[in-house]
This record gives sequence, structure tokens and C-alpha cells, in this order.
Amino acid sequence: MNLDKDLQSVQEARNLLQEAHKAQRELAGMTQEQIDAIVDSMAREAEKQARRLAEMAVEDTGFGNAADKTLKNLFSAVDVYNAIRTMKTVGVIRRDETHRVWEVASPVGVVAGIVPSTNPTSTVIFKTLIAVKAGNAIVFSPHPAAARCTYEAARVLREAGERAGAPAGFVQCLSQPTLPATRELMTHPLTSVILATGGKDMVKAAYSSGKPAFGVGPGNVPVYVHQSADAEEAVRHIVRSKTFDNGTICASEQALIVERGNKHQIMSELKRQGAHFLSEAEKAKVAAVISTGGGLNPRIVGKSARTIAEMAGISVPSSVRLLVAEETGVGREYPFSMEKLSPILALYTAGDWREAEELARRLLEFGGLGHTFGIHCKDETVIEKFGLSMPAFRIVVNSGTTFGGIGATTGIFPSLTLGCGAFGNNITSDNIGPQHLMNIKRVAFGIREMRGAPPETQDTRRQGDARAAAAPAGIPAGVQKEDIMEIIREILQEMKAEAKV
Repeated sequence: MNLDKDLQSVQEARNLLQEAHKAQRELAGMTQEQIDAIVDSMAREAEKQARRLAEMAVEDTGFGNAADKTLKNLFSAVDVYNAIRTMKTVGVIRRDETHRVWEVASPVGVVAGIVPSTNPTSTVIFKTLIAVKAGNAIVFSPHPAAARCTYEAARVLREAGERAGAPAGFVQCLSQPTLPATRELMTHPLTSVILATGGKDMVKAAYSSGKPAFGVGPGNVPVYVHQSADAEEAVRHIVRSKTFDNGTICASEQALIVERGNKHQIMSELKRQGAHFLSEAEKAKVAAVISTGGGLNPRIVGKSARTIAEMAGISVPSSVRLLVAEETGVGREYPFSMEKLSPILALYTAGDWREAEELARRLLEFGGLGHTFGIHCKDETVIEKFGLSMPAFRIVVNSGTTFGGIGATTGIFPSLTLGCGAFGNNITSDNIGPQHLMNIKRVAFGIREMRGAPPETQDTRRQGDARAAAAPAGIPAGVQKEDIMEIIREILQEMKAEAKV
């Protein structure tokens, strides 16, 4: 019998959720030492398999390059793991003896992990480690274009965890990813929370599912290069960051804002370090391949600068690492002002820091509210002004925003899921970690008396005592004898009336 693919995928989602739910109940009964041994085993195996999984991701999607995807896998397997390794996530995790409150970790249950095609294996490693560290099971829905490598990454982690004592089925992945299956995964009663990484529509679907969800918004990241910045150092950080895995991390730079006073120096450094500045004719051709129907053309995502140039019908030297176009406008009619997820940059010129601030705000409002802003500057007074004013929750200073935003080169919590807060219609502005995938019970001891009504005065106490003394035996204090007699008379009258009837 030929069964409908959508129906098969929906049934698979239900089956995997059942298995994950059963496994999670076992995980919830494990000690911190047992959970840590499982997470350690998975991280070590992911580190060993980082290169192979990266190569599979490039083969499947055509995005980025194996060397940088290997580094992304290692970031999850090493940096993220080291950040969560000693974190308490089981039992009593904190005791506040001053206020007599104990905090007890409680897993959320089964996590639905939505995986993008741009980071299909590093996302699996990252989400599995933080979910299981908090005592949860996880079921993945891969992007159809990256189904093979995502499934393989999940299999590698599952087997490594099971070797360390994890229950069978604690990590699962759809083998037939379809929209109906993903919808079933996000809305099923056994799903406790959604970790959504992907396009705007997928994140919106996660927030509309009726389940708690951690989704992230787009990262149309503007970067301001102040006149006090070291031009060579700033451009080196920017070029390395923007070209990393061909721009597929959402925290990568999308637009540079320079002042007239340092524009020539920055442009010279960009050219020296591999940038090709587009002529007006070339800019029009590249703009035509950046945007299709007002949105980003998926064919350019994760492609090299030379490949994109060829798509646009222009010729650039083999040494070119990124394409740069001078721009003045912001909005749909200016494709260079949007998030491009590829090694393409817009360059804006500002008269001073105030004009730069206004440009940065417009770019964030166009498509990156709450995500990330970058600044290269030696003047901490200027840095503080932008830190206070920018509607972004990661202000990356003197570092590439790709690496600074995810916590690879800054002190921010290492993560591949970056919340955009209320600015970006997200539930949190944090970099997501195990702390977001567990609930906290609070065992709270009484330490004071409740403030109530003002204490009785001496006069009111005397009145109450007098009423109690005057009351006949058997009548509660405060009830007057006349009241009782009145009630009796009314009852007798009713009885007489009924007798006449």
C-alpha cells in the first residue's frame, strides 16, 4: 500500500514524541552525576565527529564551507559544553539561607528542536547538550534540504549518550521532515517547549503553536566604526566575521557605518583585506540577485562572494572575499540594507556619531530589532551612548559580531540561539542555555508574620468583652438576645400562616 508522505511523517512525529516522553521520565529520575556523564559523552563524540558532520552539511546544503562549519560544530561541542559543564541542573541547585528559600530544578519535559539549513549540525549539537543537561529529551525537525546531516548528527549524539547510560530514545530526529510533521511536533500534547531556529515564518509558527517557545528574530546587524577605532584591527575583525561560513550566522555584520573623517582609511583597509567595491552598474546587478519579490533570494545564502558575482554576471578577482556597495537608503527598495546571510556588505557614510546612531537604528528597525549591534571604538563614552540607545540586546565592542554575539570572543553566554527580547517579539533577550529549559521550584520557609489589620484598641476589646458577658448561655458572643427573639417571632408567624392554608 502506498501511504501518503505527509501522513507518514505526522505519525512518525507522534511515535518519536512517545519514545522521547518515556525516555524523559527516566532522565528526570537521574542524579546530577548521571546527567553530566551523558552530556560529557555526547560532547566528546561531537568533538570527534565535528569535521565529518561539517562536510556532510556542505554536501547536503551547498552553504558555507567545511572548515568554518567544523569550527561551528566545535564551538557547540567544546565552548558551549565548557560553559554548562559545572552548572547545577538536578535537585536543589541553590540554597538562600538568609531568606530561607531553596531552589529546585525541574525539567520542562520534551523539547521540540527546529533546525535551520544554514547551521544543520552545530545546532543539533548545541540544542541537544543544553536540553539534556537540564534533564529533558529532545525531538528534532530538520530542514528538508539538510535532513541527512541533521539526522546523522542526532544519531551520533543519541548513541554516545546511550553508551553513557541515557535511556533509549532520549534524542530523536524526524527522518521525513514535512510541514505537517513539524506542525504536529510543535503542537502535540507531549511537547513541552519549542526551540525554534529558522526563517521568520517558522519562528512565527512556533510562537503561534500554543506552546512555550524560544524563537529568534532576524539579525540585520549594523556596525559603527568610530573615528577612534584602529582601522586595520577593526576591518580585520569585520572581514573575518562577515566571511565566516559565508555569512550564515545571523549575528554577522550586514552594514558598516563610517564617518567622513575615517571613510577613506576604512575603504582602503577593506580593499587590502579582500573586499571588492561594486561600481554603480555592478551594484544594480548584485541588488537584482539579492532580493526576489521583496525578500531575500535563498540562492545566495551561504555562497561565496565570487559565486554571487557570477550569478549577477560580473567578474571579480579570485582573491575577493566579500562584496561591498555604498548605500544611502534603508528599506525594501534598497536590497543592500536587508539581512543578506552571505558575504555582502552595505557601506553607509555618517557625518558624526549622532547621524551614525540614527542610521543604525533605522537598519535595526528595518529587520534586526533586538538582535545585535557592533561598534569599533576606543572612546568608552561613545560606547556607553550606543549601549544605552541601541534597540539591540548584544552590543559587541571591538570584535566581529558573528563571534561576539554567540559568545565565542566575548563574555556573553555561549549559544547558537540568540533571543531578541520584546524588541524582536521574543520571550527573552538572553543567549539561550540550559537555564531556560528547566523550571525552578521554590521551597520557601516562613520567616516573618504577615502584616494584617491594625491591632484591636483597648476600647474595642472592652466592648467585645461586655457583649460576651451579656449574652445568655448557649448564645455566641456578639449575638443579642433581642435578635434571637425577633427571629423566633417571624418563624411563628410563618407557621400560623401555613396552618391556615
